[in-house]
Amino acid sequence: MTNTLSRRSFVQSGALLAAAGITSNALPSLALQPSHVTGAPSPIQLGLASYTFRNFTRAQMIGFMKQLNITDLNVKDIKDHLPIDPTEEAKALADYTAAGIKLRAAGAIYFPKDDDADIRSKFEYCKRAGISLIVAGDPSPETLPRVEKFVKEYDIRIAIHNHGPEDKLWHSPSTSSKPSKTWTPASAAASTSATPSVPAPTSSRPSTKSAPASSTST
Repeated sequence: MTNTLSRRSFVQSGALLAAAGITSNALPSLALQPSHVTGAPSPIQLGLASYTFRNFTRAQMIGFMKQLNITDLNVKDIKDHLPIDPTEEAKALADYTAAGIKLRAAGAIYFPKDDDADIRSKFEYCKRAGISLIVAGDPSPETLPRVEKFVKEYDIRIAIHNHGPEDKLWHSPSTSSKPSKTWTPASAAASTSATPSVPAPTSSRPSTKSAPASSTST
């Protein structure tokens, strides 16, 4: 039997499921539970990319995460989720701490310039937030050696975010692993992902009746 479910359709379906979970109190928590066989905690913890809720404010997103019982966040400088301005960033960090939300990664963050000052500003942004992983959006192979210098200096790892097989630079995990052959183990990580969007409805809560979710990520 031929599998007709595309990767993009799968991601879009996941976004709609998340939206349905937020709008229904009858659904169980989306956070993974301990094994019913061993009682041991799951080795995989479900988290959320803040870009999924790019149409919503930080306060709204925190409310949605509480409803989903999710506390791990990949955050991005979108809306007011984690502004790059240090003063505004500090306000956001205080909100996440008060809500019990842990910032596991930041991104996608772009490195368009092979320039120390530009790259350092992004690592400083993550250092202030206590974030140990940067999800880099389509970094060019030429900038990676310079980026690795800051990985070692700041002890913050890099993952490569792509947009699937149509991505011009990083087509698959095997493509992403090629530059890492010259990297130290602490520097290299590979990520193949796309971030769905929950569209903003007319009400304050996301609704599955809104336009179909988009898996376009920036």
